[in-house]
Amino acid sequence: MSQSIKKMAVLTSGGDSPGMNAAIRSVVRTCAYYKIECYGVYRGYQGLIEGDFKEMNARSVKGIINKGGTILKSARSTEFRTPEGRKKAYDNLRAMGIDALVVIGGDGTFTGAIVLNKEFGFPVMGIPGTIDNDIFGTTHTLGYDTALNTVVDAIDKIRDTASSHNRLFFVEVMGRDVGHIALNAGVGAGAEEILIPEEDLGLDRLLESLERSRLSGKSSSIVVVAEGDKTGKNVFELKEYVEENLPDYDVRVSVLGHMQRGGSPSCFDRVLASRMGVTAVESILEGKTNYMVGLLNDKIELTPLENAVKGKSKIDIELLRVSDIMTT
Repeated sequence: MSQSIKKMAVLTSGGDSPGMNAAIRSVVRTCAYYKIECYGVYRGYQGLIEGDFKEMNARSVKGIINKGGTILKSARSTEFRTPEGRKKAYDNLRAMGIDALVVIGGDGTFTGAIVLNKEFGFPVMGIPGTIDNDIFGTTHTLGYDTALNTVVDAIDKIRDTASSHNRLFFVEVMGRDVGHIALNAGVGAGAEEILIPEEDLGLDRLLESLERSRLSGKSSSIVVVAEGDKTGKNVFELKEYVEENLPDYDVRVSVLGHMQRGGSPSCFDRVLASRMGVTAVESILEGKTNYMVGLLNDKIELTPLENAVKGKSKIDIELLRVSDIMTT
């Protein structure tokens, strides 16, 4: 372990996700274990610029492993996008005597860390925290598993209403660029169709599928739609299109929205956050920098931050096949 690292800081940035607090806890307690001073940075990169630091110890993070959101808060920082803003952030880190920074967030968060490292040679390590699971180099990002459980639970409740009133529900879930939530939650909740950005189902096939379901005796249906679906219509336009072409259907829309980000993290996310936090700190102490900690084949592995940002997470082709079979 490197003896040159005496102080470390941790921040959360971008959209919050369940498990961020568990990751903060893991970073702080791993620092305490190795007798490294640890500081929390409030409000992400904006907090770096404003010098919003607070020293944290093992007791500072008690009782947060089960809490959603982030105790360190999150904020967007346009100032950090400028060289002057980044210089302020770096100067504040050096003024506090901080030797390395752990960032928890998504690709925007990692991009900021990459630039900080390139411009000032400052050691950084990333932990992926986003419910979309859209980061290359890890099979699971923090919050993804919890979001799936939240979505499945919501769809189960919506299905009760759909069955009671013989209705078709379009349920929109998060996933602007990738359909991991829609695909997995759709299969898990038994949706009749799943619309994701990676696969253009096409309106004709959607109508054929729904009509086939109706003729087979199904009195209600659930269609899960990722917000980034490429059918060319938003979820409300889809509703109108189906009503025009399949008038026998009573169609409703439910947009789950930000409820998917909230809630107490699942056991999986708590354990994953704990593992990632330990590896992030230990990797820095081993002299490594500019990496993201990820989960690959159930092992914690490091991926260069640039690869994590530039790479593209891929949809599970096998699960797509399973989905096709299950919606028969």
